[in-house]
Amino acid sequence: MKHFVVEATYSAPIERVREATARHREWLDRGYEAGLFLCSGPKTNPPVGGYLVARAETIEVLQTMFAEEPFNKEGLATFTFTEFNPVKRQGWTEEWFGDAPALAPLKAG
Repeated sequence: MKHFVVEATYSAPIERVREATARHREWLDRGYEAGLFLCSGPKTNPPVGGYLVARAETIEVLQTMFAEEPFNKEGLATFTFTEFNPVKRQGWTEEWFGDAPALAPLKAG
């Protein structure tokens, strides 16, 4: 599994984005239920986009899924996909990151 940070940049007035937010969150729910998303949320100051941490077998799989995303379909946002290797992380995320090798903890001494 590959891991990605997805950045959304709004390309429409925030009022139009807010009108589509319920549809966007329904789409997000499907990604969370499928185990593809870890966390997501809007940029808040200023409200010009958002971020999502995702995983997928390939970037193409993720991009295909985003073709159905309401902000994308309605021309309200553009998306960039950045693959990263989550080598350091909180233990409670271990199951989600699964196949990504974690760094060994440092030993005191």
